[in-house]
Amino acid sequence: MSQLDKEIKIFALNSNKPLAEKIADKVGVKLGKSDVKRFSDGEIQINIDESVRGKDVYLVQSTSAPVNDNLMELLIMIDAVKRASARSVNLVMPYYGYARQDRKTRAREPITAKLVADMLQKAGADRVLSLDLHAPQIQGFFDIPVDNLMGAPLLADYFLSHELEKDAVVVSPDHGGVTRARKLAEFLKTPIAIVDKRRPKANVAEVMNIIGDVEGKRAIIIDDMIDTAGTITLASQALMDAGATEVYASATHAVLSGPAIERLNNSPIKKLILTDSINQPEEKDLSKAEIVSVGPLMGEAIKLIQEHKPVSPLFNTRFQSHN
Repeated sequence: MSQLDKEIKIFALNSNKPLAEKIADKVGVKLGKSDVKRFSDGEIQINIDESVRGKDVYLVQSTSAPVNDNLMELLIMIDAVKRASARSVNLVMPYYGYARQDRKTRAREPITAKLVADMLQKAGADRVLSLDLHAPQIQGFFDIPVDNLMGAPLLADYFLSHELEKDAVVVSPDHGGVTRARKLAEFLKTPIAIVDKRRPKANVAEVMNIIGDVEGKRAIIIDDMIDTAGTITLASQALMDAGATEVYASATHAVLSGPAIERLNNSPIKKLILTDSINQPEEKDLSKAEIVSVGPLMGEAIKLIQEHKPVSPLFNTRFQSHN
């Protein structure tokens, strides 16, 4: 038995068990034994089938669709391991649901991202390990350590491995994603461009202008998430109209709700690079997509946390998912 086997337990809830397996494999431990059941009225019942007393427990759960079910599973599991005398409860949340509701934009509007943070802490969480939070300031909603990893090193590895950085420009689909685009551009050593758009209402985007030179270049769009795919498909068409030779799109979180798949398949996007932070059902037509696993990245972060080492090196170097 390794030292990590003696110290930690990793449990998977229902949202993304394949990713949890990859995380545990990278750490070098087996997934803990537990099961999530439901009473006939829908109440969630959780059983942990091995001791966690004195262990550092890591719970892997993306609060993706069904968002409320997955969030409730996580809250109940936190309570279960806390009452079972775990030394610490660490949440591995590759996708943090409700992250888009991070501030008040209208009167009488909730800040649901803060509410979720409060619930997780009240239940007993000691640390959160997340990936590309929609709004980085969500880290400040917690009074516990939050490590917010970046998907850019993984996405950069894909583009560099396929030599797609030549004659390329990295594009942010809006002004809010410029920092993310600049990080990918640093890895690829390319210029950046910005799609200037306005959003009349939620999930409706209208492209206005392209800031930067994309003519005769391969455009690589990067975003934190693709939900209904309105923004990214409009941006891809605008880039082609502005003279781009081809468009690749990349995102960390593939929410892909509503008309997303149809829009993407009918768009000029040549290839879509996504991570597995959200598990995709087999019935979705992802023929344009390449999936890059975040399991090795998050597993490496867990090892660094357990060894009391900084996770900052994971932000600044290209990360090969097969490492």
